[in-house]
Amino acid sequence: MRKQFSDAMVARAATKRLVFMTNDLGFMALEPLQAALGEYFINAGVAEQNTMSVAAAVARQGIEVWTYNIAPFCYARPFEQIRNDIAFHGLPVKLVGNGGGYGYGVQGPTHHAIEDYGVLLALPNMSAFVPVFDEDLAAVISRMGQAAGPAYLRLGRGEAPTGWAVPEYAPWRQLLSGEGKTVIAVGPLAGSYLGVLQELPDAVRPNLWAVAELPLEKHPLPEALMAQILSGAGLCVAEEHVARGGFGAELALHLAERGLSAGPFTHLCARKHLYDAYGSQDFLRRRSGIAADNLLAWVSASRIV
Repeated sequence: MRKQFSDAMVARAATKRLVFMTNDLGFMALEPLQAALGEYFINAGVAEQNTMSVAAAVARQGIEVWTYNIAPFCYARPFEQIRNDIAFHGLPVKLVGNGGGYGYGVQGPTHHAIEDYGVLLALPNMSAFVPVFDEDLAAVISRMGQAAGPAYLRLGRGEAPTGWAVPEYAPWRQLLSGEGKTVIAVGPLAGSYLGVLQELPDAVRPNLWAVAELPLEKHPLPEALMAQILSGAGLCVAEEHVARGGFGAELALHLAERGLSAGPFTHLCARKHLYDAYGSQDFLRRRSGIAADNLLAWVSASRIV
């Protein structure tokens, strides 16, 4: 999604006064944006904490400011500055983390971001954007740029099957319909499931929904999705994020507080930070039980005949 992100930012820079700050990253991807912004494209070096304080000061002056980094270094190292300087003051700083989830697979746990939006959404005024497809980026950048408070963008990679017609962007989208269970996937995971699920017969195929903006309180469940959940046929939430602070936990609490039951509930999520071996993002998804085959096994095992 980096190229699409860069293209969308170049387009935005043509109409908005903005500052873009990177921590010595973005090579072979953000050069067009650097050319478009000139001196307002700032390589702040390996100084994540200082970057957040400077970004807060820039936003305080009424200037739109974006920061860019590898996802874990976007929020983990400078968390205190994000909390104290940005979130507590409701400043509209845009945080961009590339390679969310297990995106930097073989680099190991220091480079994985599997608790990112859970950590950040614990802060006041924060929003999170987790685009599903490459084609979502233009709309996401526009919506994120208009956010009144701070916002976090988790960039991954679009994983739709070749030839799949990507629907128009929305925080919630139903990607597949069927007579089976209901699946809600956060971000690009939804695209990775399309290939195996669309081949299933209608009687078994689940209703697959993708959510791209959090928290739930800002983007309530669509009525059609709520009806499917309350049918009791079974619900699975899948996300490349740990269970604690993830969307699955948020949704379960949302339903419980309202006395609503989804019937059998399954949460496919990032299970571990530490493994005995590391590989690609797909390798770690399989190890964590959130790959397409894992979801297909759940659909097959849980269907009612």
